[in-house]
Amino acid sequence: MQRVVSLYLPTWPTDRYRRRLGHDAPSTDKPVVMIGRQGSRRLVLALDKAAKVAGIRLGTPVSKAQALVPGLIVEHLEADADARALKELAFHFLRIYAPIVATDLPDGLVMDTTGADHLHGNETLMLGGMVNRLHASGFAARAAIAESWGAAYALARFGGQEISVIPQGKAREALNSLPLAALRLEDETIRGLKVLGFRSIGELADAPRAPLVLRFGPQLARRLDQAFGQVAEPVKPVRVPELVEVRRVFAEPIAAAETIGRYTEKLVSGLCAALEKRGLGARRVDLLLNRVDGTFQAIRAGTSKPVRDARQIARLLTDRINTIDPGFGIETMVMTVTHAEPLVAGQVRTSLLSENRADVADTIDVIINRGHRVYRYAAVASDVPERSVARLPALCPEDAIGWPGHWPRPIRLFSRPEPIETLALLPDHPPRYFIWRGIRHLVKCADGPERVFGEWWKRDREKSAVRDYFMVEDETGGRFWIFRSGDGEHTNTGSQAWFIHGLFT
Repeated sequence: MQRVVSLYLPTWPTDRYRRRLGHDAPSTDKPVVMIGRQGSRRLVLALDKAAKVAGIRLGTPVSKAQALVPGLIVEHLEADADARALKELAFHFLRIYAPIVATDLPDGLVMDTTGADHLHGNETLMLGGMVNRLHASGFAARAAIAESWGAAYALARFGGQEISVIPQGKAREALNSLPLAALRLEDETIRGLKVLGFRSIGELADAPRAPLVLRFGPQLARRLDQAFGQVAEPVKPVRVPELVEVRRVFAEPIAAAETIGRYTEKLVSGLCAALEKRGLGARRVDLLLNRVDGTFQAIRAGTSKPVRDARQIARLLTDRINTIDPGFGIETMVMTVTHAEPLVAGQVRTSLLSENRADVADTIDVIINRGHRVYRYAAVASDVPERSVARLPALCPEDAIGWPGHWPRPIRLFSRPEPIETLALLPDHPPRYFIWRGIRHLVKCADGPERVFGEWWKRDREKSAVRDYFMVEDETGGRFWIFRSGDGEHTNTGSQAWFIHGLFT
């Protein structure tokens, strides 16, 4: 089940220009247009949102645009520089999201994310992460995912939504109302179809094809089939010279899983030799298999630390060979390290007095590459309990930060404190009982209070915030960590309500 993402950057050249200016430049609030020549005419070829609101459109003569908007920023369009920058952006997304990423000139990217969405939560979260990442860098963006490049392209550019997720088999329904320009047809073909009365993809798809192909050529039918996922449209992944890469071309296509696995191990050996020459270790390895029909299959393996152990990398890749569909055969295998870090070989030290610590990196890598997440909890420097714990990579180095030693902390800490009903005699005394989740707990003994102050340097509203924590034990032996929001006297220190924040047993 193929899934393709189209990422559309509607104001790519002008956004790049604003980014070069910097956020402190005095002219960044003015409309920007990029211009170029078509024959002897100087026309607007790209514009930002502010210029569009001012009434400028693509193809507007420069003199007219300058008359419409006084102080308009006019820059010459540098198509080659924008193409190089778009390629760099594609390589950035290659390292983060999927092994098959390509530029979709002049203003987009296309990615084959088949089987990669679970690493980012789901398809909606993955697209949201892409768009937010670009927004944070100062670029406008829209994204769509569908079963084909054509459908994703059409929805990203003409769907009207910032994020569009089209389920498998629903491309036809999603594209029916979109204009003909969404099919990536030539302008002359679109004008001819409009003369015949066609306005949408649905109208065109319902019409007999033979007369249309006879008049406009086979490209029209091909674009329809590509949009509906009936004809494959391969995505050729971007590559840069800096990547460590090895490849194998076969005189006769291969298809058996055992054969693919055998050649994978051979490629890994060559890859590790190339990594050793550069003093690098692999953090992410992509195996691309080019089928005879021109489409690609891909396997991505990641490691928790830099490695160049051929057996370890080969195991991570061969474990997923069963996900490969060889079709009528594979004619080229390409193995690429898309993320590498320096790795210096060291001598293994042994001691007769203590046992060597077990290296669990290989096991962690296997679990992660099967789609699971592995992490560890660590203390963070924070006075507020729910902010004092963070998820860290499983093998990241340990630090010396720890939780406060003068007061115990619960084994289970809730991500959000839960409200409870209590009866307390005095502000500095623990409650006599509390009701949590409908169950009444009679307090037999308690220890506290431990006063925790808000982090006023992070949030202004916490300047006077106070919590008084108690460790209490009920009549059944259960131990709980509860607190009162406030000091029990002054309303500006908190709501004076009680909460449970964790369990000791």
